[in-house]
Amino acid sequence: MRGAFVEELTRLAAYDKRVVVLTGDLGYTVLEKFHDLFPSRFYNVGVAEQNMVGVATGLAEAGYIPFVYSIATFASLRAYEFIRNGPVWHHLPVRIVGTGGGFEYGKEGLSHYALEDIGMMRMQPHLMVLSPADWQQAQTMLWKTWHLPQPIYYRVSKYETEPVPNLNGEFEVGRLQLIREGEKVLVLAMGDLARQAWYGAMKLKRENIAAGVGVVASVSPPPTKQLRELVKQFRLIVTLEAHYTTGGIGSLVAETIAETPARCRLIRLGLTRLPRIAIGNEEYMWHKHNFGVNDLVEVVTRWAKDAD
Repeated sequence: MRGAFVEELTRLAAYDKRVVVLTGDLGYTVLEKFHDLFPSRFYNVGVAEQNMVGVATGLAEAGYIPFVYSIATFASLRAYEFIRNGPVWHHLPVRIVGTGGGFEYGKEGLSHYALEDIGMMRMQPHLMVLSPADWQQAQTMLWKTWHLPQPIYYRVSKYETEPVPNLNGEFEVGRLQLIREGEKVLVLAMGDLARQAWYGAMKLKRENIAAGVGVVASVSPPPTKQLRELVKQFRLIVTLEAHYTTGGIGSLVAETIAETPARCRLIRLGLTRLPRIAIGNEEYMWHKHNFGVNDLVEVVTRWAKDAD
């Protein structure tokens, strides 16, 4: 996904000379094309994420549209105060690109796990928080948001996987995308777990459970109007995210249910505590922390039996 995102960003830079890229000494094999084509608009600030956001804030104030690039946990946690006091406070178009959310850097350990970035970022007013589900949606997202006046956090997968079925690259700010119709059960997923949600729905179909699937790519602004209708329509909503269940889309749906007259049950699948397993690839970590495809199928099947 990040390769497609940067490729589209490079096309965008040819169209708009205000686009500049800053990196915290990362992005090798990813950012070279941008650097080669626009060397005067590329800055490697070194391992200094706070300074990177500070420089980007100054560039934005001077009329540029800076994209700052780092691993998601470094882009969000290390630079958080600078994001808050810079582009958020001054309402400037700084774009923070965090790659490798959740357990994508699973073999690097806890320091590289971005498990709270979405929750942190969506707490900040006026900061747009976006998490595309595949490379096609990431490209659509970039072209629909690059010119907006407020700061943006993009959580972009480092993997170049196949497109999510039925998504077709669709994206709208403040809306979610329903990619599969359902009856009593709806699975809402964020990021690359949207594909796992689709696989889970296919397995549930074999159990005679018609589960719908939705992709929440616009986390802030949230798809509030749609969510209010969905919590009235479905008896069970399951959220699936590579993130702590506090602060992410599970919290977003819980907030909607609390403020909407509806009798919808919510099950949040994600991390509930510090990772128990030190390292492992992404799917292994999902499985070990109970939010893989089989866990999704199990909780929905159990609910269906109890509901009957």
